[in-house]
Amino acid sequence: MWQAHTIIHNGVAMPFNDARIHPLALGVAFGVAVFEGLRAYRHPVTGGFSVFRLDEHLARLQQGMKVMRFDNPPTSETLRAAVLEVIRLNAPDEDAYLRVQVQIETMGMMATTGPVGWIAAALPRERSKKFASGLAACVSSWTRIADNAMPPRVKASANYHASRLATLQAKADGYDSALLLTARGKVSEAAAACLFLVRDGVLVTPGRTSDILESVTRDTVIILARELGIPVEEREVDRTELYVADEVFLCGTGQELVAVTSVDRLPVGDGKPGGMTQRLQAAYEAVVRGTTDAHPEWRAIVS
Repeated sequence: MWQAHTIIHNGVAMPFNDARIHPLALGVAFGVAVFEGLRAYRHPVTGGFSVFRLDEHLARLQQGMKVMRFDNPPTSETLRAAVLEVIRLNAPDEDAYLRVQVQIETMGMMATTGPVGWIAAALPRERSKKFASGLAACVSSWTRIADNAMPPRVKASANYHASRLATLQAKADGYDSALLLTARGKVSEAAAACLFLVRDGVLVTPGRTSDILESVTRDTVIILARELGIPVEEREVDRTELYVADEVFLCGTGQELVAVTSVDRLPVGDGKPGGMTQRLQAAYEAVVRGTTDAHPEWRAIVS
């Protein structure tokens, strides 16, 4: 597997291990940072790379920086150029996972809003070992963060403490992943991915008011499903619907699309990845990798 050797920090390319901020900078001390995770996919024939839905990710990052009230944040144009450049500099020979992060790099008070710094990095990341077989998930005892507490639609580093606690508990109890409920007791999402289920031929996903991250991958799945003629509902989801669903799967940049084959040790359907999940996996793989002519606007070519 290839290794990252170069990172772009505040516009300067440097050795990956040389990037530094002070340990008492607010980005570290209080988790005052927002980020995006993206993927660069290698075309199986040409060997060229494209970044999937780069502009949509950067638009969400701008929203996050606005909510966090960052002073003089980097522009999307600056970050876009850095993402493409960091891939070229690292010259990966397989798919790359990308991280764009903006943080306050100085010491200060809790309400300090700048100055900010940023990084663009390319890293190797293997696909989940459970991609083909599916995940065993549990409904976590931890509650999903709420919009009036730590807004989940902002992809802030600090938000992921809740997901980390849920994941650690799930793994301690013998599961692969955790599913979180809202404070109202409705299904929200997984610890670090959005969630879909299939009931009676309908693809269902919790709506935006269910304290979800407004996921770029979730949006992609909805669009692809409708193009395949699959009916889609965005609505509140009850916990017990997970137990009686025909299929369940998670989606996100890191997870891509991966089936959930059991919830709380109850099998989902026949306990194997379902047909609709597999259709959507195939459609997603084709569109992100560029082996289809569909949605070329989603693929930013690394030239």
